[in-house]
Amino acid sequence: MLAALVPVLSAAVAGSLLLRARVARLAGTLLVAMAAVGALAVGLDAVGAETLATTAGVAALVALLPAALWAYPRPRWRHPVDFVLAVLVVAPGVAAVLQPTDEVVFLMAVCTTAALVAQGWWRLEIEGAPWRGALVWSSLTSAVVAVVAWTVLFVAADAAWPPAVGLVAVAVIPASMAVGVLRPQVVDPRALAVEAAVALVLTIGYVAAFVGGMAAVELLGTAEVRPAVPALLGFVLALGVHPASRRLRAVMDQMLFGDRPDPLKAASTVVANLGSDPGAALEAVRVALALPYLAVVADGTPVLEAGLPVLHRRELMVESAGGPPTRLVVGLRPGDLRVPDGDARALALVLPLVVQLLRGDELAQSLQASRREAVETVADERRRLRRDLHDGLGPTLTGIAFATDAARNNLPDNPDAAADLLAGVRADTAVAIAQIRTLVYAMRPPALDEVGLVAALQQQALTLRRHDGASLAVAFDVDGPLPPLPAAVEVATYRIVVEALTNVARHTLATAAQVRLGITDAELTIDVRDNAGPGGPWIVGVGITSMRERAAEVGGTLSCGPTTRGGRVQASLPFRA
Repeated sequence: MLAALVPVLSAAVAGSLLLRARVARLAGTLLVAMAAVGALAVGLDAVGAETLATTAGVAALVALLPAALWAYPRPRWRHPVDFVLAVLVVAPGVAAVLQPTDEVVFLMAVCTTAALVAQGWWRLEIEGAPWRGALVWSSLTSAVVAVVAWTVLFVAADAAWPPAVGLVAVAVIPASMAVGVLRPQVVDPRALAVEAAVALVLTIGYVAAFVGGMAAVELLGTAEVRPAVPALLGFVLALGVHPASRRLRAVMDQMLFGDRPDPLKAASTVVANLGSDPGAALEAVRVALALPYLAVVADGTPVLEAGLPVLHRRELMVESAGGPPTRLVVGLRPGDLRVPDGDARALALVLPLVVQLLRGDELAQSLQASRREAVETVADERRRLRRDLHDGLGPTLTGIAFATDAARNNLPDNPDAAADLLAGVRADTAVAIAQIRTLVYAMRPPALDEVGLVAALQQQALTLRRHDGASLAVAFDVDGPLPPLPAAVEVATYRIVVEALTNVARHTLATAAQVRLGITDAELTIDVRDNAGPGGPWIVGVGITSMRERAAEVGGTLSCGPTTRGGRVQASLPFRA
């Protein structure tokens, strides 16, 4: 009965793990109860209470274990089929415990096994994710254990060792139940079943061929070479194990899961019909290779998916020209433990093209977004100009027109009144001119066209005053003559530097500032510093926000904040010469 300790320990550990994880609680509770009753059976057998030990063992294996399988991963009894299957699974175990004779136990075990097979088929048909993967684990494992146990009992019914082998095989079932819920993705159990079947058939075939060969040698009666024949025969047969296993695995794989496409032929077909839509291209790759799922992953997030996610997946790194390697998640087909070499080579050929399509699509979307932003910016600027013209310059010009008409009407009879009206017209005209200059300056400072960027900044710096009314000393450091800059970059540079110097004059106690302009790798760099000394964190206001927006409008970046010597504003504005 020492072999009975193996399923007892397996059930105890598996049940405890399920209860600790708070999943499949009823199944876990029944497994723990099975372990306790099984341990009781071992103890009773050790003290000589064989009848009670037999009853406890039957309760553990024929009643509690099937009940745990029925309740795994979650109990179902509301549907009529579920209720009938529950009765067919549990009732034979209860009958076997009440009448634990060999004939009754055997008959009830057959009934329970048949009911569990029916329940497994029914549950696999109706159950969905995430429990389907757990059911696959328990169903396949239980089926393999049942086949092994019944085969051993049938082949060697009168021997002493079959019960021990059966008990050790039963220990696999609780372990598979724990793995099916807690770690179902560790490996595809269907592939393990195929590998186990291949190994079993090869073993039987190898032994049969070896025994047949030795029998043939015995019939030939070559006693002189008989000592070397077994080694030679075993070596020759071993040479055929690997090709036979590959052929047998291919046959079983085709029987169970269908034909697999030729990877290179599929890749050629996909490349020949590759379109411009990355999603459709990835779906074409998936269909051509008969894969359940494909996904291109960036920063841990799928950016492109095809098919439905499956439980068992593997990751590949896809190299693409002109870009970093891309992670590809491949859903494994039934029967695969890994991505087959042929599929991996085909994916390595085709997926870089799909990745390039994806990046091209991203660039196109980015370009469209930039165009929309540019159009919106122009529209906003036009609305601002319309509002300024309508609310500011429009009324002023209207007033000038009315005053001119009034002056003309008063000129023959009241020259003095006409003169007063014309004086008002002169004043209003000056106001209109000032408003026009303000509008023009808002679009582009005239000094940029008159004297250039650096001189315009120097002129503006001369107008800055500190809190005490004194001038702010501003030093300019320019790395050689600046190349011709795009108008947008020139305006952004002017606005950022002027805003930074204005903030120094208004909000700090600095007496001097330094402006450095330079060109580095087709980028204009701006560095504005002051001598205000250490200060606290800067509060982001309208000025800082405006500088950052102006840098972003031309595709640049801006950073600012206090240092140990004073404030500092840095910006980098890309341009093409």
